Amino acid sequence: MSDAQPPPPPLSSTESLMKRCKPIWRVFLIYNFAFAAYLFSRPKKKDGTENHTRKGHKLQKEKTAVEVPEPPTTSTSMGSIFDDDSLYFPVSIPEEVRAPITDEQQREIFKWMLEEKRKLKPKDPVEKKQIDEEKAILKQILRADTIPKF
Repeated sequence: MSDAQPPPPPLSSTESLMKRCKPIWRVFLIYNFAFAAYLFSRPKKKDGTENHTRKGHKLQKEKTAVEVPEPPTTSTSMGSIFDDDSLYFPVSIPEEVRAPITDEQQREIFKWMLEEKRKLKPKDPVEKKQIDEEKAILKQILRADTIPKF
């Protein structure tokens, strides 16, 4: 008697084919994903005027002639209105003059600034000293009867 075990039951023809072709399918899917990524990552053509032809191993670009119609020329007396200087120098737009901020609004702004300075966490002693000086100035302004105009 032999010590060998009996062979496993035979697989159906489709199961054995699928098990044998599993690495091939994996390579095929990876290739397709890589090819799709390549296609989507390529830069798009800016305009359709170039044709790509393949001669030998070199890719050559051929330009096709595209006719652009010339803009119609009009002979009006508008030429005297527009001179060359106005085309190169921008026209200055006057700034809006805003209403002055009231003293009460300025006090609220200074209070808010002082609160924000108190929230800051200094990283080194120099920065802490600067923040303390700024807080002292804000406190002086808030304690004064009138707010100085800057």
